[in-house]
Amino acid sequence: MGKKPKLYSKKKEEFFSKNEVETVHKHKEREPKPLQEDGIRLNRFIANSGVCSRREADVLIQDGMIKINGKVVDTLGYIVKDGDTVKYGSKILNREKMVYVLLNKPKDFITSTTDPQERETVMQLVKNACKERIYPVGRLDRATTGLLLLTNDGELTEKLTHPSHNIKKIYQLELDRPISVDDANAILEGLYFEEGKAVVDSMAVLDSERKTVGIEIHIGWNRIVRRMFEAKGYDVVKLDRVLYAGLTKKDLPRGHWKHLTEKEVVMLKHFN
Repeated sequence: MGKKPKLYSKKKEEFFSKNEVETVHKHKEREPKPLQEDGIRLNRFIANSGVCSRREADVLIQDGMIKINGKVVDTLGYIVKDGDTVKYGSKILNREKMVYVLLNKPKDFITSTTDPQERETVMQLVKNACKERIYPVGRLDRATTGLLLLTNDGELTEKLTHPSHNIKKIYQLELDRPISVDDANAILEGLYFEEGKAVVDSMAVLDSERKTVGIEIHIGWNRIVRRMFEAKGYDVVKLDRVLYAGLTKKDLPRGHWKHLTEKEVVMLKHFN
C-alpha cells in the first residue's frame, strides 16, 4: 500500500517547507499590479464600430491599416481613449451604440447588405430599425424563412458564427413526399459531404403524413439542411428556422422585426 495522499488544509504553509513559503510570498510581492484601463482596447473599438470581428481587427492592426490621431498604430492591446480619432483608411470609426435586431425573414429576400441584381434584401425590411449600420449574423438562403439576427456587435457576431461555439438552431421543413424510416435514420446518423460529416442533434416527424419534419443542428454549412434531404432524394418545399441561439419567433410575425431585450442580449453573450 502506498502512502495516503495529504488532505487539503486551509493553511497553505502545511504544504511547503519554510523556505518554499518564503519564496512563494516573495514571488507574490514581485507580481505587478494590473494596468488600469480607462478606455477600450483597439480591436474591440473596431469591432464595435461594425467594421469586422475582433479577430479580423487584430489583422488590420498588425497590417498597419489603423491610424489613431493621424499615426499608424500596429500594437495589439492599444487602449483607445475618449477624444482619440480612429481611422480605417479614409473612414473615421465611431464606437456606436450596440444594436440587436431580430427579424422573422419572409421568403424571397436575400440575406445580404446589397445585391448586384437589385433583388430585395433583408436590409430593406429593417431599414427603420435604427440609425446605426447593422449586418446579418450568418445567412438564410432566399427561399428559407425564419429567424435572422442583425447587429453591429462584431464580437458577438464572431461568437455566433464561429464553429467552435456550436450555436443551436432548429428548423421546421416540409418535404415533397413522406420521408421513410430508413432515410430519416440515415440523416439522423449523419451524412458525409465535402466539408465532412453533417451531424444532426435530433430530428422528429411532426405529422401523420410524414412530410413535416423538425431538425436540430449546430453546424452552419451553406444550405446544409436542404442538402441533407436532397441527398436522400427529397425536395424541401418549405424551410423555416424557428429557433436560433435560444431566440424564438414568439410574438414575431413573418416579415416583422424587434429589438432584443436586455435579458436576451445577456443570454446571447453568455450562450453555450
